[in-house]
Amino acid sequence: EFMRRHQAPVRSLAAFEKSEHADDWRDLMRLFLVRRTRGFVQENYAATDPADGRRYLTFEDGGRSYFPTRAPRTLRFDVDAQYARLFADDVVDAVNGLELPRYGLGNYVTASPRTPPTPAEARVLDDLSRAGRRLMGFCRTNLFKRLESSGHAFLLSVERHVLRNFVFLHALEHGLPLPVGTADAGLLDAQFSDEDAEEAAGGLFDEDGEKAEEPAAAAPGTRGRGGRAAVPGQDAETAAPGTRGGGGRAAVPGRDAETAAPAAPGTREDFRARAAQVYARFRDRYANRFRWLASHHFDPALGRDLAADAATLIDLLARFGAWRAADDAKLGALEELLVKKHPEQKVLVFTQFADTVRYLERELRSRGVARLAAATGDTEDPTSLAWRFSPRSNSRENRVAPEDELRVLVATDVLSEGQNLQDCAIVVNYDLPWAIIGLIQRAGRVDRIGQRARDVLCYSFLPAEGVERLLRLRARVRARLGENAEVVGADEAFFEDEDQQAVLDLYHEKAGILDGGDEADVDLASYAWQIWRNATAADPALAKAIEDLPPVVYSSRAHHEAPGRPAGALVYLRTAQGYDALVRMDRGGRSVTESQFEILRAAECAPGTPALPRHETHHALVRKAAEHVAGEEKQVGGQLGRPSGARFRTYERLKGYADSVRGTLFDTAALRHAIDDVYRHPLRQAAVDTLNRQLRSGVSD
Repeated sequence: EFMRRHQAPVRSLAAFEKSEHADDWRDLMRLFLVRRTRGFVQENYAATDPADGRRYLTFEDGGRSYFPTRAPRTLRFDVDAQYARLFADDVVDAVNGLELPRYGLGNYVTASPRTPPTPAEARVLDDLSRAGRRLMGFCRTNLFKRLESSGHAFLLSVERHVLRNFVFLHALEHGLPLPVGTADAGLLDAQFSDEDAEEAAGGLFDEDGEKAEEPAAAAPGTRGRGGRAAVPGQDAETAAPGTRGGGGRAAVPGRDAETAAPAAPGTREDFRARAAQVYARFRDRYANRFRWLASHHFDPALGRDLAADAATLIDLLARFGAWRAADDAKLGALEELLVKKHPEQKVLVFTQFADTVRYLERELRSRGVARLAAATGDTEDPTSLAWRFSPRSNSRENRVAPEDELRVLVATDVLSEGQNLQDCAIVVNYDLPWAIIGLIQRAGRVDRIGQRARDVLCYSFLPAEGVERLLRLRARVRARLGENAEVVGADEAFFEDEDQQAVLDLYHEKAGILDGGDEADVDLASYAWQIWRNATAADPALAKAIEDLPPVVYSSRAHHEAPGRPAGALVYLRTAQGYDALVRMDRGGRSVTESQFEILRAAECAPGTPALPRHETHHALVRKAAEHVAGEEKQVGGQLGRPSGARFRTYERLKGYADSVRGTLFDTAALRHAIDDVYRHPLRQAAVDTLNRQLRSGVSD
């Protein structure tokens, strides 16, 4: 029934998007995942040292591993003239007002092109509408995240965006095919977040596989890497969106084509000339990196919106000017932390973007910070850097020479998971992920078994004048996405009230904000088993008493009603098909929640809680619960039983066979009738046994 209604197989990602039950993901993951949070482990497995009250785990050999305190610290920097201009309302309005047509090309396909699309073009056109809104939302929030990260990263991204728009305009104005990138919903994955969306979308690699010079925000007289002046039309082409070096970094579509040097950097003429070079390089050397669409398939509105967005962003670049690292107050605060406050300790600096990593690496080196390295998603071997930064915790003390050991490691979130970095006890968040879980994961890189420090210091950069401007910016992004139904996927569900509160808590250095430990993050099986383990450990007699209970029991206790916590009945039952069901009904016989976790928590009471006489509506509510479960089973095809059962497997086999022979002599009414009977009626035990034997023997369809 679910497949008929939603045109989505029940074992597919699409089914979760269609499901009405938010708890479906947890129900799925409990089959594959054991998840126990730091707080859960401390509460249930750790002992307390009477000398100082610290919690610790005891290993088999008697050794102890103490839990350090995650101490939030705020690094406040003056919002200087540069940052003040970045966070100004006109910048926010400019980004919010962009049409972003390249991310919604499906909206511009003409209904009646003068030449019908080829089969290959038809497939590309069909794909255009699938992820448009999601990609537009991703692009918009990506720009705002970069704005929070560093002015350098934001201006690079703006310039790349403008140049890619002019590449499309060049194709439209000359009747040439458009280079459509392979960007789709996969672009929204976290693995792409450290590179610009403009780079990730294109998938281009430079022929020689080398990373080019970074542009310097397209401003006259600015300096490129190595101190030489950036050459308009040469260094600045590195900003070409969609291009990537051999390791995923920006490549240079027009690096060897300086002949058409633009009159003035940052002008329309400059971008137009560079776009022509980039387009020629795309066609001549990287044609197979793109899917191509004839320009006549698109409405003239595409060109108008591309030009309007480009004009808005060029104006923004002109008003802002070059980014001056010497005047970067945020960078200065980081330098002071590394050089003065913690001159000897190891420090792990996190940022979301590879551009910011490269900027910090270059500038900190120029300011004399030694034994420094950087890691991004582009780094060939980030694990080797982790070993040099944290040799003890990776058992590499004898393999890393003292002169090769790192003191400062600047990294994107490529190192926020899966690495042992607990030789370090200082984490710096140069920018803030838009979901609190990102900060918790960063702290978890150093707060691991083997951490010897009593406190793990977690510094976060926040404006000295307060966080209100930051929160106001995020609120405006949320409002814009809501107005345009632009969603960016589950991994970007950062617009929650608790995450806004988390920023305030960080600003005020509230204890416990980085601990995580929400019970809801623990997998249901671990949570339920821990209840049983703790209860029977405290009172061993409970084990036999509970196991000896008859199949049908009931009990009542007092309940204090509150919003979302109505009085009623909790019912556990096992269905005729062998499913376990846990239901919570209010006194009106309505289901309160589908979350098994929430229902289990609602059943909690302390040992010795007195039992009350059953409520007068008790049995009526139990009946309602049973009817609710039966209705849910029928609604989603649950009457077929467990996926591993004979009935379910037989139905799937016969249905697949019927699909394969549709329209042939084997497509009979008797076959369809048999499939319908299996779906509608239970099997006798003899039939179940026979089918199980046949299925085990590899019987044919």
